[in-house]
Amino acid sequence: MFENRPDRDAEIVLLGRSNVGKSTLMREITGHDFTTGGKPGVTRQPNHYDWAPESFVVTDLPGFGFMSGVEEERQESIKTDIVRYVEEHADAILAGVIVLDGKAAIDIIDRHTTEEEIPHTVELYGFLRELGIPPVLAVNKMDKVDDRDERLNDIADRFGLVPPWEQWQDTIAPVTAKKGDIDALNDAVRVHLEAAKRDDLKKFF
Repeated sequence: MFENRPDRDAEIVLLGRSNVGKSTLMREITGHDFTTGGKPGVTRQPNHYDWAPESFVVTDLPGFGFMSGVEEERQESIKTDIVRYVEEHADAILAGVIVLDGKAAIDIIDRHTTEEEIPHTVELYGFLRELGIPPVLAVNKMDKVDDRDERLNDIADRFGLVPPWEQWQDTIAPVTAKKGDIDALNDAVRVHLEAAKRDDLKKFF
């Protein structure tokens, strides 16, 4: 289990498959660079960035899903650790940001949707809601998507949100982290900070 979390009362977590741009997003949010690998699944431990006066931490949890060169058992144990971490700190987590690759998300979700299987990201979304943590879908790499609204409507649909996506702006945030375009995510997170009566944290977003 991950053990290096700073003792803070409030937290935002970033979750998602490997290679969707979580660490880039983390850098944009915190202004701080984190060691990331060029290979998917290189981040094995959470990256935490915290502020003591506000007792607040932003956490980039390891990616899950296919990881090149990582045995399946290790991949499963990372997923288990992520689930345990979120359960253990659920009371402190004010929003769970699930980062998706805007270009690939639909294909990946559809490929893994069968009668026996729910795709990891969709499962994670339901898991956050069960724990009472507001989920936000940060749909990244939008600069590579041509049919923006259609793509976002499809994503809304896959997560059980009735399109048009625009009515879910506290849940669906189109971003391009690499270009620093994360305003939609900041707006969505602020809504949840307000709901949690933590206006003091809005300055970070």
